Amino acid sequence: MKFVAKSIRFLIWSAFAVICGLVLISASMYLYLSPALPDVQTLKDFKLQTPMKVMSADNKLIWEYGEKRRAPLHYEQIPIQFTQALIAIEDKRFELHHGVDPIRFTRVVLDLLITGDKEGAGGSTLTQQVARNYFLSQQKTFTRKFTEILLALKMESELSKQDIFELYINKHFLGYSSYGIQAAATVYYGKDINDLTLPQLAMIAGLHQAPSAANPIANKERAKRRRNGVLLAMRSN
Repeated sequence: MKFVAKSIRFLIWSAFAVICGLVLISASMYLYLSPALPDVQTLKDFKLQTPMKVMSADNKLIWEYGEKRRAPLHYEQIPIQFTQALIAIEDKRFELHHGVDPIRFTRVVLDLLITGDKEGAGGSTLTQQVARNYFLSQQKTFTRKFTEILLALKMESELSKQDIFELYINKHFLGYSSYGIQAAATVYYGKDINDLTLPQLAMIAGLHQAPSAANPIANKERAKRRRNGVLLAMRSN
């Protein structure tokens, strides 16, 4: 019994020491990185690169020039079923968390401590992905990840959920020179995003994971499996 009691006390104190260490490291990183964080208010007026359009006299599109196909949307123009699809597959607690999902974050940290594999660590919320895509690189380092978290928290305090979602759906590369969901709808279906069916919206929502390898042109079967996964996530969510 004494051995068991000592073991329990040892585990408790070890856990306490680890928590204190993490808090100390986090505080130090915050003090070091916080002054250098970019101003998230710039995202309110951020100008995305769009192609030059040649229009006819009766205002019909003749041709587009530019490497990136993009037609930015406002939040009010996004189909509600697409919003539900993207949240279901990418960040199902998007409307509840404040930039960082504590459940996903804890799971990722535990996995990292157990396996030591930071390459496999994921768990970024939509807000964190926006922070990374607009301000940071894709390099997988602890400094970049911590900066991403601080930016996500800052964004949630200064921007609305609608602002963040709008930034997300207009920025991402979705295959075949399409950037943003409106361009992807045109490239893959020749339609406006609001004219797509639910399965087609789910297909577009699923592109964010592997846009070059799992789109309906490059790999029809893989794209279909991903689309079905999005629909199942919507059902369970």
